[in-house]
Amino acid sequence: MLVIENLNYTSHATIFFQRFSVIFTDILFIYAAHECCRCVNGKRAAKDILEKPTFILAVLLLWNFGLLIVDHIHFQYNGFLFGLMLLSVARLCQRRYLEGALLFAVLLHFKHIYVYVAPAYGIYLLRSYCFTANHADGSLKWRSFSFLHLTLLGLIVCLVSALSLGPFIGQLPQVMSRLFPFKRGLCHAYWAPNFWALYNAVDKALTVLGLKCNFLDHTKIPKASMTGGLVQEFQHTVLPSVTPLATLICTFISILPSVFCLWFKPQGPRGFLQCLVLCALSSFMFGWHVHEKAILLAILPLSLLSVQRAKDAGIYLILTTTGHFSLFPLLFTPQELPIKILLMLLFTVYSFSSLKSLFRRERPLLTWLETIYLIQLVPLEVFCEFVFPLTPWKWHYPFVPLLLTSVYCALGVTYAWLKLYISVLTERMSVRQKAE
Repeated sequence: MLVIENLNYTSHATIFFQRFSVIFTDILFIYAAHECCRCVNGKRAAKDILEKPTFILAVLLLWNFGLLIVDHIHFQYNGFLFGLMLLSVARLCQRRYLEGALLFAVLLHFKHIYVYVAPAYGIYLLRSYCFTANHADGSLKWRSFSFLHLTLLGLIVCLVSALSLGPFIGQLPQVMSRLFPFKRGLCHAYWAPNFWALYNAVDKALTVLGLKCNFLDHTKIPKASMTGGLVQEFQHTVLPSVTPLATLICTFISILPSVFCLWFKPQGPRGFLQCLVLCALSSFMFGWHVHEKAILLAILPLSLLSVQRAKDAGIYLILTTTGHFSLFPLLFTPQELPIKILLMLLFTVYSFSSLKSLFRRERPLLTWLETIYLIQLVPLEVFCEFVFPLTPWKWHYPFVPLLLTSVYCALGVTYAWLKLYISVLTERMSVRQKAE
């Protein structure tokens, strides 16, 4: 299995090793979910255990549809990695800052995609651990800075980095080129449902319109440059082409408000979780060559917020439903179709019913427009899986189902991102007005 030249190798022993190793490493995720449940605010009393926030959160984490299909069907070790992330979140919520920092440093060296949420960790640790006191109005006491605490954090980061990168000290440029492969292009072969999917779709629409109106020369337009299903660099036809630097600037600007909120109005673990989710979503929205599985980086920590406030629960339902639906193309064989549909239905029905029951005394979790948007995912799936394969378009435009799925889900993910941002900013403003 480990011989590089052994392409397309398969055996029952390999399959057993992969499946059971994923199951075994999920023990860490189960423990992390247990620790996160201990951190949940338990003010909502319930006679039935099935309606307790801790039980609902445990189900939302352990039975997460996206994590289940990505790890146990598509095959990866995300459960182990998300277990490390959730355990580090739990340790920070429990004020065990050094443990949380160590776990996140280890996680970051296991998989560098978690650098997306590093700003939230860095600012929160600096604000809550390196500065040890606040004024009565919540503002920072600059004289409370602890150089010892900063040194301890620095030692943890340096030690983990030395152990991880030490063996490659003479090959660091090669390591960096593998970790950040900018030659792969702006988008994955299947567009992740983010801002760039909408950008690509607009460029495609303008290209078709330009050809129809004879504004563009068809001989100068590359054939299926963005929809050919290949992982490669491509140029936009009408809109300006996007560079890695442009995506970095967009990502940096998009996370700034959440980081500023965490610094000036930290609001404890809740503020940290909000910033973490916003950093993950902002990076997903504007990052370079983002994979659709990266949406789980926002969905799982948002689960912790969804059981504490009705507004967060509504955002969670929108993001989870659209984000999970966008993972459907990962399972593309006919025998996997009923599996992914039934698993998605089970998790979605439980999410809606349990959160609706938890917040039944408050306003509806979704507006009628949001509900209509989510219901439209059903005819979209019917068209992509059953109608489109029967049409002659299947041979001429095979990328259409993926394009429709990506663009439609991108609308929902973008909406959830904006709604969460507005919610966080308005919450900070109301807190400031109460303080005044």
